[in-house]
Amino acid sequence: MSEETGKSSAGLGTGGSGKFRPAALALADGTVYRGQAFGAECVQAGEVIFNTSMTGYQEIVTDPSYAGQIVTMTYPQIGNVGVNPEDDESARPFLSGFVVRELLDVPSNWRARGSLGEFLAQAGVPGIAGIDTRALVRRIRDSGAQVGVLSTEPGQQATEALVARARSAPGLDGRDLVAEVTCAAPYVWTEGRWQGVPGQVPREARPAQPRRLVAYDFGVKRNILRLLVEQGFEVTVVPATTPAAESLAMEPDGIFLSNGPGDPGAVEGVREIVRELAEQKPLFGICLGHQILGLALGGQTHKLKFGHHGGNQPGQDLATGKVAICAENHGYAVDAESLERAGEPVEVTHVNLNDGTVEGLAHRTRPLFSVQYHPEASPGPHDAAYFFRRFREMVDRHASGENVTGATIAKGQSA
Repeated sequence: MSEETGKSSAGLGTGGSGKFRPAALALADGTVYRGQAFGAECVQAGEVIFNTSMTGYQEIVTDPSYAGQIVTMTYPQIGNVGVNPEDDESARPFLSGFVVRELLDVPSNWRARGSLGEFLAQAGVPGIAGIDTRALVRRIRDSGAQVGVLSTEPGQQATEALVARARSAPGLDGRDLVAEVTCAAPYVWTEGRWQGVPGQVPREARPAQPRRLVAYDFGVKRNILRLLVEQGFEVTVVPATTPAAESLAMEPDGIFLSNGPGDPGAVEGVREIVRELAEQKPLFGICLGHQILGLALGGQTHKLKFGHHGGNQPGQDLATGKVAICAENHGYAVDAESLERAGEPVEVTHVNLNDGTVEGLAHRTRPLFSVQYHPEASPGPHDAAYFFRRFREMVDRHASGENVTGATIAKGQSA
């Protein structure tokens, strides 16, 4: 076992309470990092991963896709703009813990309604500051993501006990985390994108013809729903295990499969539901929704060494050769060869240039396509936001009786 102790000068930054509370992060490999606690006083286990985004920590903290994970931020100073209700991506944080180099816990931003530390404390999420996040990230990068335990609870930071707990805690494989984050009942979403300050230039007008959409909630981010509304969809969000017949009874013009946490192969019963829906309606999937569509079409998924988490991933469109800088958050990927073996007429449309993993799929004969990354951003670049427009186009063309395919739409082609 080895221990690394953070320096107090890089713990709670300018404006902090000045009260030192010890915290410890123990990894299953025996490494223990000691620093300063913030957020809730508790002990939580989770898969330790890192996120390379420079901005948008509130959106990251409230993204349900991080359920079961302890998130390490590579950017050194976190908390400077505080938190506000408008930037939440879900009703509450679902992550297991938060790790930063330096916490700036008195915000300096006109939109702030509270501090990050207060927000995490209210949500029951522990945080640790003042550790060498560069060393932690190198360990994850070289050895792969592993389970850790974060303790901010007084008297619960003995090295051997924390390491033992990390070694016995479950990882993500085989866990149905979607069941923990999906909505309990259907609801209607009507909110578009945030309009900002008074006098801001209005958004483009929404399409005049509304289209009904059923969105499956595997851990959906609110900005996805906002951008679907901006495309003129009347959005009804349903729980992850809603039977296909129940969704089809709503007479939707299209189906959306959302992002979400964990192992796509462990989500109970969903691939069968999606397989039935994909035979009858235009369908678009993002992140976990992309992976579940791949499974529904006969493919397989595999776990990545340390996943893709951040706002600077290069995704290439194979049809045009163009590269978009993408926001990503996933630890699993669709296996392209498994789709070929399944015999389904599906093609890979986008790949990640860092490691060649599948970033987009499209069906050659049916109106189905999906992307692994996050075109809705929040946080991250907006290079890929055009996918929402393409989905609306696919739904419109299908509704008009055209035999449109996902491959045609994903490539930005006309009939």
